[in-house]
Amino acid sequence: MPYRIRTRLSGETWTAWAEREDGSRFGLECAAPTEAEAAARLTAWLEWQREHTTALEALQQAERAYHRAVAGQAFATQAGAGAATRESLELVERARARLDDVRARRPL
Repeated sequence: MPYRIRTRLSGETWTAWAEREDGSRFGLECAAPTEAEAAARLTAWLEWQREHTTALEALQQAERAYHRAVAGQAFATQAGAGAATRESLELVERARARLDDVRARRPL
């Protein structure tokens, strides 16, 4: 999503925010004593937000695959159906751990 980072000085504090191409704001505002620091804080948050969204989507996809595997196992007559379910569950756990890691690094 294309956006611009805008800054404004108010008193002795710089504030940075993001705007979409149409001029609408999104996300949060970041304040700091310098313009560069305010912009850097906002940039770090925007990058984290993108990474968080990607990790959350990966977890949701892994969960859907797991639920399909569980549902498929209920009607499976072939050997190895349980292995597919276990593999799907391992993918869910890895995606959950990745999301937890991203959330632990939340800036601000």
